[in-house]
Amino acid sequence: MFTGLIKETGTIRSLAPVGGVTRIELTAPVCAPLLAIGDSLAVNGICLTVTRLRGDIVTVEAAAETRRVTTLPRWRRGDRVHLEPALRAGEPLGGHYVLGHVDGVGVVAGRRRAGGSLLLTVTLSADLARYLLPKGSVAVDGVSLTVDAGPFPGRFTVNLIPHTLAVTRLGALRPGARVNLEMDVMVKAARGEQPAAAAGHQAGPGSAGQEPEPLSLARLLARGFRRGSQNAR
Repeated sequence: MFTGLIKETGTIRSLAPVGGVTRIELTAPVCAPLLAIGDSLAVNGICLTVTRLRGDIVTVEAAAETRRVTTLPRWRRGDRVHLEPALRAGEPLGGHYVLGHVDGVGVVAGRRRAGGSLLLTVTLSADLARYLLPKGSVAVDGVSLTVDAGPFPGRFTVNLIPHTLAVTRLGALRPGARVNLEMDVMVKAARGEQPAAAAGHQAGPGSAGQEPEPLSLARLLARGFRRGSQNAR
């Protein structure tokens, strides 16, 4: 589990297909000393497993499914990526609950300055948009952000304050750039459905999603939840 608060912006040293997975080497001088083999590391919002450590070089591996639902196929040597080690017990949760399980890809549609901030508008499929709430949370390339305007049909806008612009690469995004999106796990749990990409198919922009069934006691009981006994201790 992660918080969406980026520890550092690392650099991709290499990407190579190895035995059905993609092996990625990253330069990560801040994160590397905090990691051990087998640890989880969020890379642009994707939870990946650390398989090798050598000085400030971290190696992670990504499965074919990860390539299917994320921006990973577009990554290149020299790209800068957001890095966050997994949350440890007792550490403060400053962002929101982020699992590192990317739901799909959004596209930057616009950007404009507002005072010292940058307003970034992202388009996404209807299957993902149903999990957005006004002033709710969304992870964009692993960064915990608040929906500042919207959500509107097929798009939302986030407000990037100067600190976020300083410690992430979001300020460098231009219209047409693709970003990893993870919708708020609390909203997904409450609505009880998976986004289409996670369920095994990628929905195109503007595709209509089935209206989620409202959460109710009857539905919880049907899914295996049971009322506690009055005599239980």
